[in-house]
Amino acid sequence: MVRRPPPKVSWLSLLLIAAAVVLWALDQKNAKPAGRPSPPLEKSQPPPKPRTAEKQQPGSTRPGASAPEKVGAYEVYRNCTLATDHSNDGDSFKVRLPDGRVEIFRLYFVDTPESAFRRYSGGDTNHKRIREQAAYLGGITPEQAVEIGKKAKALTLGLLEETPFTIHTCWDSPYRDQRYHAHVEVKDSGRIRWLDELLVEKGLARILTKPADMPDGTPASVHKDHLRDLESKAKREGRGAWGL
Repeated sequence: MVRRPPPKVSWLSLLLIAAAVVLWALDQKNAKPAGRPSPPLEKSQPPPKPRTAEKQQPGSTRPGASAPEKVGAYEVYRNCTLATDHSNDGDSFKVRLPDGRVEIFRLYFVDTPESAFRRYSGGDTNHKRIREQAAYLGGITPEQAVEIGKKAKALTLGLLEETPFTIHTCWDSPYRDQRYHAHVEVKDSGRIRWLDELLVEKGLARILTKPADMPDGTPASVHKDHLRDLESKAKREGRGAWGL
């Protein structure tokens, strides 16, 4: 049997093999050490959703603001200021609390006459209410009642604009109209007074609307009797509506 000679390897093949070996060696040199895998590619994050402003709830405080003082059932807000608004009146007004919130407060115990004749959407008016106020205040005319309402408004807003005042409230809103009842302390002639007392004392309000125990613990019935005494004195001295 005749043996065939082995095939000759061409110089071109050897050159290709050598090049492959060199490339393999370079690749191994640049390879990262084992055990340290490449960090995964970061996933693209969706843009953050815009935060909607949280509505402040009655009785809550803004972040960073100190909690209100508690006296019995009431929250006490000192150093309040009047927030200017066309709806402000003798017994109902907008108040800026120390944490910056603006709320509408309504006085316990008293109702001051309307300060203007108004007609509302739908055809309703406040004329009947003015007539009722006039009848209570000694049977004066509706026009006179409105004038008393203007004086009550001027007294209240003047006191609230002059110096910071204190609100005592438990955030009750019987008519669910975002008006909250409150006892209001004001400074008058250097003395701290309850605003409802001043209005009755000067003959500028009727004793009406919701009563409530006082922050110092005085029962509502006792305070109402006190207001009756102030009203009787205003009548005797002809103050406000009682002097018309």
